[in-house]
Amino acid sequence: MAVRLIKGNDAILRGAILAGCRAFYGYPITPSSEIAEAAAKLMPAVGGVFLQSESEIGAIQMVYGAGGAGLRVMTASSSPGISLKQEGISYLVGSEVPAVIVDIQRGGPGLGNIAPAQGDYNQIVKGGGHGDYHIPVLAPNSPQEMCDLTMLAFDLADRYRNPVIVTADGFTGQMMEAVDFPAPVSDLPEKEWAVKGTAETDRNLINSIHLTPEELEAHVAHLFEKYKECEEKEVRFEEVHTDDAELIVVGYGIVSRLARSAIESLRAEGLKIGLLRPITLWPFPKVRLAELAETAAAFIAVEMSTGQMVDDVRLAVEGRRPVHFHGRWGGSVPSVEELREVFARTYEAEGRAS
Repeated sequence: MAVRLIKGNDAILRGAILAGCRAFYGYPITPSSEIAEAAAKLMPAVGGVFLQSESEIGAIQMVYGAGGAGLRVMTASSSPGISLKQEGISYLVGSEVPAVIVDIQRGGPGLGNIAPAQGDYNQIVKGGGHGDYHIPVLAPNSPQEMCDLTMLAFDLADRYRNPVIVTADGFTGQMMEAVDFPAPVSDLPEKEWAVKGTAETDRNLINSIHLTPEELEAHVAHLFEKYKECEEKEVRFEEVHTDDAELIVVGYGIVSRLARSAIESLRAEGLKIGLLRPITLWPFPKVRLAELAETAAAFIAVEMSTGQMVDDVRLAVEGRRPVHFHGRWGGSVPSVEELREVFARTYEAEGRAS
């Protein structure tokens, strides 16, 4: 495919099709609605299925059925809709059904507003459904990554037989940039466990019920063996100017781009500030942050929330260095000049003290 100027939300759906996704079930909600709109146009054109469900609850159960039949399947929503999907997400995890779920975050709680936010972090990273589980969470910061990380999400979902979440804020979903679309995936994995309505698969059984404590305990232990492997192999992050940084900024999504602009201008003034951008929110790059705590004097987490990821930064640093926080919420986006002032002030207080 050629390079195209395209919205981030559109890039997600086109990336899904390139990854072999042929089923989309969802319910429109701003600021994610372009994903469903693109699916309605493009899925039938490639022999796939688009269905607008009666609700977000219905959509996630349709995803369960299509994923259990072996299809690469996805749904997309925004913050209140993701809340409604949580029970179904837990069922997907418990039944080991792969699927891709997109969350284009908006302001909350409640209906909130349709402006960009990052207040869903705890819900999607810590597990908003019931039971013990983890879900890999990918956080793109550009339309290009909206495509690329969606394609990766389908690979991870099949590799670990687990749903995967791609999350961005409404700003990234709505922005337009050039995207260089890769070649479509040609070889999809075989799924011998799937229920396909054939004689060969009629003995397959997909469910999440384990009636005895011993049986359920063994099943959850099996799930966490997969999560352990995921933590060892799938951590992804980007570093900018961390080699000599005295202050490390931690931010994801659109915040990372704003923070990088602020950092570059401050570096030009001699301030040794670096950026660690988590690309996987789970598994979180805690090992790398712990390593950076050996050389940096302090950290600052920047989020479009009242502070959720900052707890993971503090856990990774283990109290060895101060961890500051700067947040905007309710749909407010920090400006580069605002971040320049915050970073410079924090650097003078902490970074240069080393």
